[in-house]
Amino acid sequence: MRINIVSIFPDYFEALRLSLIGKAVTDGLLTIDAHDLRDWTHDRHRTVDDTPYGGGAGMVMKPEPWGEALDAMTASIRAAREQQPVPDRPVLVIPTPSGHSFTQQTAQELSACSDLVFACGRYEGIDHRVAEWAAADYEVREISLGDYVLNGGEVAAMAIIEAVARLVPGVIGNPDSLVEESHAAGTGHLLEAPVYTKPAVWRGLEVPEVLLSGHHTRIAGWRRQQSQHLTRVRRPDLLT
Repeated sequence: MRINIVSIFPDYFEALRLSLIGKAVTDGLLTIDAHDLRDWTHDRHRTVDDTPYGGGAGMVMKPEPWGEALDAMTASIRAAREQQPVPDRPVLVIPTPSGHSFTQQTAQELSACSDLVFACGRYEGIDHRVAEWAAADYEVREISLGDYVLNGGEVAAMAIIEAVARLVPGVIGNPDSLVEESHAAGTGHLLEAPVYTKPAVWRGLEVPEVLLSGHHTRIAGWRRQQSQHLTRVRRPDLLT
Protein backbone atom coordinates (compact mmCIF):
# COMPACT_ATOMS: atom_id res chain seq x y z
CA MET A 1 0.00 0.00 0.00
CA ARG A 2 1.19 3.48 -0.90
CA ILE A 3 0.02 6.41 1.24
CA ASN A 4 0.62 10.03 0.27
CA ILE A 5 -0.38 12.91 2.53
CA VAL A 6 -0.65 16.57 1.56
CA SER A 7 -0.69 19.09 4.42
CA ILE A 8 0.69 22.47 5.42
CA PHE A 9 2.15 20.66 8.45
CA PRO A 10 3.84 17.54 7.03
CA ASP A 11 5.93 17.11 10.19
CA TYR A 12 2.76 15.96 11.96
CA PHE A 13 3.22 12.58 10.36
CA GLU A 14 6.68 11.76 11.69
CA ALA A 15 4.92 9.75 14.41
CA LEU A 16 3.95 7.20 11.75
CA ARG A 17 7.63 6.18 11.66
CA LEU A 18 7.20 4.65 15.12
CA SER A 19 5.86 1.34 16.39
CA LEU A 20 4.23 -1.25 14.11
CA ILE A 21 3.41 1.23 11.33
CA GLY A 22 7.03 2.34 11.19
CA LYS A 23 8.20 -1.27 11.13
CA ALA A 24 5.79 -2.00 8.26
CA VAL A 25 7.34 0.90 6.33
CA THR A 26 10.83 -0.45 7.01
CA ASP A 27 9.73 -3.92 5.92
CA GLY A 28 8.29 -2.61 2.67
CA LEU A 29 4.64 -3.38 3.44
CA LEU A 30 3.74 0.32 3.32
CA THR A 31 5.16 3.51 1.89
CA ILE A 32 4.14 6.75 3.59
CA ASP A 33 5.15 10.13 2.22
CA ALA A 34 4.03 13.50 3.58
CA HIS A 35 4.16 16.54 1.27
CA ASP A 36 3.98 20.26 2.04
CA LEU A 37 1.06 21.90 0.22
CA ARG A 38 3.01 25.17 0.15
CA ASP A 39 5.46 23.58 -2.30
CA TRP A 40 2.75 24.14 -4.94
CA THR A 41 2.29 27.87 -4.28
CA HIS A 42 3.90 30.58 -6.43
CA ASP A 43 3.88 33.79 -4.38
CA ARG A 44 6.49 34.92 -1.88
CA HIS A 45 4.10 34.42 1.04
CA ARG A 46 3.29 30.83 -0.06
CA THR A 47 -0.41 31.59 0.31
CA VAL A 48 -2.84 28.67 0.57
CA ASP A 49 -6.04 30.39 1.74
CA ASP A 50 -8.39 33.25 0.91
CA THR A 51 -11.67 34.77 2.11
CA PRO A 52 -14.88 32.79 1.46
CA TYR A 53 -17.31 33.72 -1.28
CA GLY A 54 -20.64 34.67 0.26
CA GLY A 55 -19.02 36.08 3.39
CA GLY A 56 -18.64 34.49 6.78
CA ALA A 57 -15.90 33.93 9.33
CA GLY A 58 -12.64 32.17 8.63
CA MET A 59 -10.63 31.44 5.52
CA VAL A 60 -10.94 28.78 2.81
CA MET A 61 -8.07 26.82 1.27
CA LYS A 62 -7.49 27.87 -2.34
CA PRO A 63 -8.04 25.35 -5.15
CA GLU A 64 -4.92 26.23 -7.17
CA PRO A 65 -2.25 24.69 -4.87
CA TRP A 66 -4.47 21.71 -4.21
CA GLY A 67 -4.96 21.12 -7.91
CA GLU A 68 -1.22 21.17 -8.56
CA ALA A 69 -0.49 18.98 -5.53
CA LEU A 70 -2.99 16.36 -6.64
CA ASP A 71 -1.63 16.53 -10.20
CA ALA A 72 1.75 15.60 -8.73
CA MET A 73 0.25 12.77 -6.65
CA THR A 74 -1.58 11.43 -9.72
CA ALA A 75 1.60 11.46 -11.82
CA SER A 76 3.52 9.66 -9.08
CA ILE A 77 0.82 7.00 -8.71
CA ARG A 78 0.65 6.44 -12.48
CA ALA A 79 4.41 6.02 -12.68
CA ALA A 80 4.35 3.47 -9.86
CA ARG A 81 1.48 1.58 -11.50
CA GLU A 82 3.37 1.34 -14.77
CA GLN A 83 5.96 -0.68 -12.88
CA GLN A 84 3.40 -2.72 -10.94
CA PRO A 85 -0.15 -2.53 -12.38
CA VAL A 86 -3.11 -2.79 -9.97
CA PRO A 87 -6.82 -2.85 -10.88
CA ASP A 88 -8.31 -0.45 -8.30
CA ARG A 89 -8.64 3.33 -8.52
CA PRO A 90 -6.59 5.46 -6.13
CA VAL A 91 -8.63 6.87 -3.26
CA LEU A 92 -8.54 10.49 -2.14
CA VAL A 93 -9.46 10.79 1.54
CA ILE A 94 -10.54 14.24 2.73
CA PRO A 95 -10.99 14.39 6.52
CA THR A 96 -13.86 16.79 7.26
CA PRO A 97 -16.54 17.18 9.96
CA SER A 98 -19.14 17.11 7.18
CA GLY A 99 -18.00 13.73 5.86
CA HIS A 100 -19.35 10.21 6.28
CA SER A 101 -18.66 8.65 9.70
CA PHE A 102 -15.46 6.64 9.93
CA THR A 103 -16.06 3.07 11.10
CA GLN A 104 -14.15 -0.19 11.28
CA GLN A 105 -15.90 -1.20 8.07
CA THR A 106 -14.53 1.93 6.38
CA ALA A 107 -11.05 1.03 7.62
CA GLN A 108 -11.47 -2.49 6.25
CA GLU A 109 -12.51 -1.14 2.84
CA LEU A 110 -9.59 1.28 2.65
CA SER A 111 -7.10 -1.39 3.75
CA ALA A 112 -7.71 -3.20 0.46
CA CYS A 113 -6.68 -0.16 -1.61
CA SER A 114 -3.32 0.13 -3.35
CA ASP A 115 -3.04 3.93 -3.20
CA LEU A 116 -4.44 6.35 -0.64
CA VAL A 117 -3.97 10.12 -0.83
CA PHE A 118 -4.94 12.24 2.19
CA ALA A 119 -5.83 15.90 1.67
CA CYS A 120 -5.58 17.62 5.05
CA GLY A 121 -7.59 20.82 5.12
CA ARG A 122 -7.26 23.71 7.53
CA TYR A 123 -9.28 26.83 8.41
CA GLU A 124 -12.85 26.44 7.09
CA GLY A 125 -11.82 23.62 4.76
CA ILE A 126 -10.81 23.14 1.13
CA ASP A 127 -12.64 24.81 -1.77
CA HIS A 128 -15.27 22.20 -2.66
CA ARG A 129 -14.37 22.28 -6.35
CA VAL A 130 -11.20 20.34 -5.51
CA ALA A 131 -13.21 17.29 -4.45
CA GLU A 132 -15.45 17.62 -7.52
CA TRP A 133 -12.50 17.92 -9.89
CA ALA A 134 -10.53 15.10 -8.24
CA ALA A 135 -13.35 12.61 -8.88
CA ALA A 136 -12.05 12.22 -12.45
CA ASP A 137 -8.90 10.47 -11.20
CA TYR A 138 -9.82 9.31 -7.72
CA GLU A 139 -12.52 7.67 -5.70
CA VAL A 140 -13.17 10.58 -3.33
CA ARG A 141 -14.02 9.73 0.28
CA GLU A 142 -14.94 12.62 2.60
CA ILE A 143 -14.67 11.17 6.10
CA SER A 144 -15.47 12.41 9.61
CA LEU A 145 -13.98 10.94 12.79
CA GLY A 146 -17.02 11.97 14.81
CA ASP A 147 -19.38 14.74 15.81
CA TYR A 148 -16.75 17.30 16.74
CA VAL A 149 -14.40 19.73 14.99
CA LEU A 150 -10.60 19.70 14.95
CA ASN A 151 -8.27 22.52 13.88
CA GLY A 152 -7.29 20.62 10.75
CA GLY A 153 -7.27 17.29 8.98
CA GLU A 154 -3.90 16.08 10.23
CA VAL A 155 -5.02 14.42 13.47
CA ALA A 156 -7.95 12.79 11.70
CA ALA A 157 -5.68 11.56 8.90
CA MET A 158 -3.29 10.07 11.46
CA ALA A 159 -6.13 8.18 13.12
CA ILE A 160 -7.50 6.90 9.81
CA ILE A 161 -4.05 5.85 8.57
CA GLU A 162 -3.31 3.90 11.74
CA ALA A 163 -6.72 2.20 11.71
CA VAL A 164 -6.28 1.26 8.04
CA ALA A 165 -2.59 0.34 8.00
CA ARG A 166 -2.87 -2.14 10.88
CA LEU A 167 -5.35 -4.14 8.76
CA VAL A 168 -2.86 -4.54 5.90
CA PRO A 169 -1.69 -8.19 5.94
CA GLY A 170 1.60 -8.58 7.78
CA VAL A 171 1.48 -5.31 9.74
CA ILE A 172 0.07 -6.92 12.90
CA GLY A 173 2.09 -9.93 14.00
CA ASN A 174 -0.85 -12.02 15.23
CA PRO A 175 -3.78 -11.62 12.82
CA ASP A 176 -6.13 -13.31 15.33
CA SER A 177 -5.99 -10.13 17.44
CA LEU A 178 -7.76 -8.28 14.63
CA VAL A 179 -10.69 -10.69 14.85
CA GLU A 180 -11.22 -10.46 18.60
CA GLU A 181 -11.11 -6.68 19.15
CA SER A 182 -13.90 -4.10 19.43
CA HIS A 183 -16.01 -3.61 16.28
CA ALA A 184 -14.46 -6.65 14.59
CA ALA A 185 -16.32 -9.53 12.99
CA GLY A 186 -15.10 -11.93 15.68
CA THR A 187 -16.96 -9.97 18.36
CA GLY A 188 -20.08 -9.55 16.24
CA HIS A 189 -19.00 -5.91 15.70
CA LEU A 190 -19.63 -5.26 19.41
CA LEU A 191 -17.27 -3.86 22.04
CA GLU A 192 -14.54 -6.15 23.27
CA ALA A 193 -14.87 -7.75 26.71
CA PRO A 194 -12.55 -6.60 29.55
CA VAL A 195 -9.05 -8.08 29.47
CA TYR A 196 -6.73 -9.12 32.31
CA THR A 197 -3.19 -10.41 32.86
CA LYS A 198 -1.00 -11.57 35.76
CA PRO A 199 -1.09 -11.31 38.75
CA ALA A 200 -4.42 -12.99 39.54
CA VAL A 201 -4.92 -10.60 42.48
CA TRP A 202 -3.82 -6.96 42.29
CA ARG A 203 -4.49 -4.47 45.11
CA GLY A 204 -7.31 -6.63 46.34
CA LEU A 205 -8.98 -6.93 42.94
CA GLU A 206 -9.27 -10.43 41.49
CA VAL A 207 -9.36 -11.62 37.91
CA PRO A 208 -12.80 -13.17 37.18
CA GLU A 209 -12.68 -16.85 38.18
CA VAL A 210 -13.90 -18.07 34.80
CA LEU A 211 -10.75 -16.77 33.09
CA LEU A 212 -8.63 -18.93 35.40
CA SER A 213 -10.71 -22.06 34.81
CA GLY A 214 -9.10 -23.22 31.57
CA HIS A 215 -12.64 -24.04 30.32
CA HIS A 216 -12.62 -22.51 26.86
CA THR A 217 -16.37 -22.82 26.26
CA ARG A 218 -17.17 -21.06 29.55
CA ILE A 219 -14.57 -18.39 28.83
CA ALA A 220 -16.00 -17.74 25.36
CA GLY A 221 -19.50 -17.49 26.83
CA TRP A 222 -18.36 -15.07 29.53
CA ARG A 223 -16.58 -12.87 27.01
CA ARG A 224 -19.62 -12.81 24.77
CA GLN A 225 -21.86 -11.87 27.71
CA GLN A 226 -19.48 -9.09 28.80
CA SER A 227 -19.22 -7.82 25.24
CA GLN A 228 -22.98 -7.58 24.92
CA HIS A 229 -23.29 -5.87 28.32
CA LEU A 230 -20.62 -3.25 27.58
CA THR A 231 -22.15 -2.53 24.20
CA ARG A 232 -25.63 -2.19 25.70
CA VAL A 233 -24.35 0.28 28.32
CA ARG A 234 -21.85 2.30 26.27
CA ARG A 235 -22.89 1.95 22.62
CA PRO A 236 -26.50 0.77 22.39
CA ASP A 237 -26.59 2.05 18.81
CA LEU A 238 -24.35 -0.86 17.78
CA LEU A 239 -26.98 -3.37 18.91
CA THR A 240 -29.41 -2.09 16.31
